[in-house]
Amino acid sequence: MGIALIWSIITILFRWIFSKRRGAISYDSSDQTALYIRMLAVTNKTIKPSFVFTPGACVIFKQLFSRDVRVRSQVGFEPERRGSHPYLGVDFRTLHSRAESAGTIPARRIRRLFSFQRHLLSSRLLRGAPHLNPLHILDEDYCGQAKCMLEKVGSWNFDIFLFDRLTNGNSLVFLTFNLLNQYGLIELFQLDMVKLRRFLVLVQEDYHNQNPYHNAVHAADVTQAMHCYLREPKLAQSLTSFDILLGLLAAATHDLDHPGVNQPFLIKTNHYLAALYRNTSVLENHHWRSAVGLLRETELFSNLPAEDSLSIERQLGSLILATDISRQNEYLSRFRTHLDENDLCLGNASHRHFVLQMALKCADICNPCRPWELSKQWSEKVTDEFFHQGDIEKKYKLEISPLCDSEANTIASVQIGFMTYVVEPLFAEWARFSDTRLSQTMLGHLGLNKASWSAMEPEASGSSEEGESEPGRATDEPSSRVLSQGSQES
Repeated sequence: MGIALIWSIITILFRWIFSKRRGAISYDSSDQTALYIRMLAVTNKTIKPSFVFTPGACVIFKQLFSRDVRVRSQVGFEPERRGSHPYLGVDFRTLHSRAESAGTIPARRIRRLFSFQRHLLSSRLLRGAPHLNPLHILDEDYCGQAKCMLEKVGSWNFDIFLFDRLTNGNSLVFLTFNLLNQYGLIELFQLDMVKLRRFLVLVQEDYHNQNPYHNAVHAADVTQAMHCYLREPKLAQSLTSFDILLGLLAAATHDLDHPGVNQPFLIKTNHYLAALYRNTSVLENHHWRSAVGLLRETELFSNLPAEDSLSIERQLGSLILATDISRQNEYLSRFRTHLDENDLCLGNASHRHFVLQMALKCADICNPCRPWELSKQWSEKVTDEFFHQGDIEKKYKLEISPLCDSEANTIASVQIGFMTYVVEPLFAEWARFSDTRLSQTMLGHLGLNKASWSAMEPEASGSSEEGESEPGRATDEPSSRVLSQGSQES
């Protein structure tokens, strides 16, 4: 009787919201079982809130959303914990929080806002139903500058930091939604607009935005880079819509729920994720399982046959697992062999999938190939995250992971090594596969950025007495010996 009454109240509220076209429903991140309903009434042309269900008044609604938790458990994707590790007492949610904010409640509380009227109109448009008013896929508060940026989303100079500011921190949601719509995937796969929006919002919120580098902005940047690669002639002529859907989803979720520390840290602290995945591709397995959990929770592909949904989940995992940097040499050697033997056939589904894996690997570490203004920001952020992990390891008297010791490394030294041994070998082979203007642009930026970091590194500039031109020449024209060495040590 009580549940029936609750649903009756909710139904009445929904009807009132739709009829007045005022109001919103929010889903609080800090309490994922609480529902908030806000309604706006118009009085003397002034909109004011008429009802607010506060947290205290929302107790009765908590049971309604406990089903989401049970669903994940039943399908084998139980929500991953983010709490403190029993040994270290490290809470990954606050690992990268600044000292001044320690012990305080975060000022910004992200809430999941859904305008159901907009979603209904969007669904009607994509299904060919007539509408009276012009539909704007983006929200009304989505400023014109962001719309203009999306018109150039295929540009390699796309400034994801500016786009994130213009979208009020929602770059991943809006960019991914825009790309899915631009490729016609929403209509082709008959994706429900409300479910898609909810999925993207949940994905964005499951990234830890306090991480300096592995956050939702990085995911949006990788998704934009993936879009650039998907438009390359070889891929654009060969990839199917299913391939494109997989590529975009994998890019958006490839670092989902990243804790801000690397795999060796999780292993040496006996973290439960390391034990769960047997110390093998720990983070990548977690990202994949988290993504599958959200797909099932939102039932995004519930309209597809069961075997198709399972195929999407499996291939999504294959793409995300390919981003494991410890397997870099494995994928690179295979890619080089295919190119040497000239036997890549993009008419073959398995070969197309392998190329998608390589494209995602490139997108994941493409920051050194961006223009200096963007590349420098990413370099500072990833090094900040490395050094912060090193500080934690020092605090708990653990062995400091490579590149994480701020006293033994600098941003320049970390970036020069990363570019030499990881980035250059990969993008050199990608340029062999796709010898286009974009590939040459990326290699050009890579050389210039490496030279810029070399100029900032005291040892690099002062190690030779033969003159300052030697390091510059070595950077501008990396020898084959350097590329070979990078391949072996990656």
